[in-house]
This record gives sequence, structure tokens and C-alpha cells, in this order.
Amino acid sequence: WQADVTAKAGGDYYHTNYPQPTFLSSGRYALHAETTAYADFDFRHADFHELQFWDVPKRIELYGAPTFVELVSKLSTRFGRQPALPDWVFGGAILGLKNGLEHAERIIQQSQAHGVRISGLWCEDWVGLRQTSFGKRLFWDWRWNETRYPDARNWVKSLNERGIRFMGYVNPYLCNDGTLYQEARSAGYLATSADGGEYLVDFGEFWCGVVDFTNPDAAQWFAQRVIGQEMLEAGLDGWMADFGEYLPTDARLANGVDAMIMHNAWPTLWAEVNARAVAQAGRTGDVVFFMRAGYTGVQAHCPLLWAGDQSVDFTRHDGLQTVICGALSSGLLGNAYHHSDIGGYTSLFGNRRTPELFQRWAEMAAFTPVMRTHEGNRPDENFQFWQDDTVLEHFARMTRLYVGLVPYVRELMHDAQTRGLPLQRPLFLHFEQDAHAYTIQDQYLYGEDLLVAPVHEAGRTDWQPYLPAGAQWIHLWSGETYEGGRRVTVPAPLGEPPVFVRADSAQRDALLALATC
Repeated sequence: WQADVTAKAGGDYYHTNYPQPTFLSSGRYALHAETTAYADFDFRHADFHELQFWDVPKRIELYGAPTFVELVSKLSTRFGRQPALPDWVFGGAILGLKNGLEHAERIIQQSQAHGVRISGLWCEDWVGLRQTSFGKRLFWDWRWNETRYPDARNWVKSLNERGIRFMGYVNPYLCNDGTLYQEARSAGYLATSADGGEYLVDFGEFWCGVVDFTNPDAAQWFAQRVIGQEMLEAGLDGWMADFGEYLPTDARLANGVDAMIMHNAWPTLWAEVNARAVAQAGRTGDVVFFMRAGYTGVQAHCPLLWAGDQSVDFTRHDGLQTVICGALSSGLLGNAYHHSDIGGYTSLFGNRRTPELFQRWAEMAAFTPVMRTHEGNRPDENFQFWQDDTVLEHFARMTRLYVGLVPYVRELMHDAQTRGLPLQRPLFLHFEQDAHAYTIQDQYLYGEDLLVAPVHEAGRTDWQPYLPAGAQWIHLWSGETYEGGRRVTVPAPLGEPPVFVRADSAQRDALLALATC
């Protein structure tokens, strides 16, 4: 309620960062509308669906298949399949830190001393910080901040020598008190107001211009000058490509199309700019960027989604559980790779991350394509994993579990490239005849052979997952076998997330060996 009455700080029920107008039906068909106009779908009626579009779609596409696996494969062919993740990602967790070089080095050393496997360092503050009432925000001028990261390029080389890649942050906006804004404005690369004048967006106590990606020269400038020179040449191996969903609808664009119609197309344009920059540098397959925004066609350009700014809590609509729904929904449309901020991001109105929340989130993240932490919008007020040795040791074990899964995950990635299937899958994808499988939104199949049921309540030491009918399931930690088609109660202490191995899996023994990681 407080979020709703405070500038929609918690989002809005009727809006999404990924508004692709596509649905998949339990009738084994899918519908896609080829339009970028505002749309809403009404599924309340038993006999029909009502779809409203604020512009006539170019076409309505219908797809059918005898199985969901075949249907999802068709959709991924239609929308494009994500590029494969680079090998270095699977070396461990990506540590999200934002307090400068000395802080980063201290946390790396402390983490490795406790056995944490680290593949990358993600420092969104590589560009510097500004303090606002919302919390610590970034300085949106996409260049190294030498005050926070002195001799940054040589430092990144030293990280690489230790087997750690460096990642940063970028978005399509330029703060008007930065150098790149002046460069883009002088070249005519920014969206304008209706009368052709300067257009600035208030992003919460600072103002930014919008790079106009409908102008091919502006798109190429951002890809080559900003991402190519200021980021890739400066040593970055990846980044969060943020804010693609945020095109103002009253701006004037170079292509002359109403911004209300271009708004939903913007995430795909943003993904293309990032992918082009990586390709022009000859780094496709080695660099990874991740986005929260999407639309039709973004799949073919963006190698990794992330779930956005979850609240630092367990809640169904804002916290940990939201991540599962996002992964399963987006995965049905060609987005094979999905992850989230471990422990959540948004701390407002008194909610604070707890050690338990971080641990439960890390348990889930071990069974996703990428493990990445985040200090959050108010890092000084929230728990961080290095502040407690017990949590740090738990996190280290989860990273070992994640690395132990790599042979299995590589097979799932092959499945994603050849058949377009996501790594995280809804239960009904492989258990179509189990009516109850269609109702489960808080657990998932990781590939075909693992079932993951993350604990999403505080204070729990047991859990009641649903096991799909048509298979037997072996509890990873106890080795006990259960018949599918019912809920079972299993112990779920911290460190033993509810995970089951399909009993008839060809990889059963290898997967059960994960319990010793």
C-alpha cells in the first residue's frame, strides 16, 4: 500500500517490464500478437478470452502442437533463441559489490578464505555513486570512476589473472551533469520534446537525456563509443543492461513513430545495441549482459534475463517467490537463461534483508543458470553475506553445489540451443497428464530430472513440495524415494533445500552425488 501511494515505488499491477503480447494455453496452443501497442489480456471468462490492443496488430499468430515441449520449441524458433552463456560464468558466484576497490578486494579475500567459488565481480558503482532519498544510486555517465577504482584497468587485469571476470552496469540514459550527455546532445543523438527542444527525465533527484535508438547513428554511437570504448576496451566482461522498459511516451523520436507505439519495442532495440557492441568487438560468446526488460525478439540478442528489483522478503508478489514465476513465464517464450539478485534488492518502508532470507535465496540460486549477489539499494541498512561466518560458509557450500551441477547444466544448455527449452521449467511441461501440475507456481523442474521447491517462508525447518504424478522422486539429501502425484513432507534445514532427483533418470547417480558437495 505504501508503495502504491508513494510514486508507484513498488511498480503497478497493470504494467510489466516484459510486456510481450503472447500467451500459451493449457489447450496446447499459443497466440501471439504482432504489435507494440499497449495491450491487456482478460482470461476471466470460461468460454472466451478478450484481448485488447490500442492499435490494430499487424497480424495474429496461432501455434499448436501435440505436446508442450514441441509448442515451446516452436515459439523459441519464432522469437529467437538466446546466445549460450560463456563458460567462465560457471566457475562460481558473481559477487555484486558497490563500495570501491578496497571493499571489493577485502570481500573477495574473505569469501575465498571461506571456500566461496567466485567466477566474477559485479561492481555497478564502477561509474561512481550519487546519494538520493531512495538510497545509493549510480552516476549515469558510463566511464570508470578513478576515485572509487584507481588504476582500474590494471586492477581488472589482476582479477583476470586470478580467474575472476569483471562486470559493470549501463543503461540507455545519460545524466545531464556527465560528459557523455554533452557529447550525445551535440551530435543530435538524444530524443527531444514535442517542439524539438531538450528532453530530460527525472530519475529521482537527477536528470537524464534519452539516447534515441531509432536513429541508426545514435544506436551505433552508443554501441561503439560507450559500450565498445568505455566498457569493453576498459576491461569489462559483462554488465547489467538496465532500464530498457523506461522510454517516456511523450518524447519525440527520430523515426517519427509515436513513443506510445515505440515504448514496448524499446527493450528489443536496447538488446540489439548491446549485442551489436559485443559482436563488433568479436566477443560474442565470451561477454555476458543481462536485462530485466523484454519484448518480442529480445530473446535472440540478450543472453540472460534477471528478475528485476525484488523486495528483500519472501512475499509472493514482490519477493523471492516472484522470481520463480518470472523464470517460468519467460522461459516458455524462448528465454532459456534466467536469474535474480540473491537476497533481493529493494528495501523501502522498513523492510530489511535477513540472514535467513539470503540463505534461502542462495539455495534457490544454486539451481539457476547464474548465481549473483546484490548489496541492494540501501546496503548499509541490510544484511550482507560477509557479515556472518555461518552465512558465509552456507553460501560457500551453495556455490560448490552450483559448480557441481555444471555437467548437468551443460546438457540443459545444449537442449536450449537445439530445442529451445528453458533450464527452469513449469511442472506441466513434462507432466501434461497431471492436472495439479498446472497450478504449481512456487517450484520448478530444473531440466527434466531435477525438481526444486525453494523454501519461501521464514522460520521453516520442513517443507511440503508437490511431486508430479507419473514418476518416482528421490529426495536429494536423505535418499528416500517417494511416489509422485502427492505432496510430501521433508526436512528442510538451512543448507538442504527441497530438491528431488527423478528416479528413472539416466543421470540419477551423478545428481545424487551432489549431496556431498
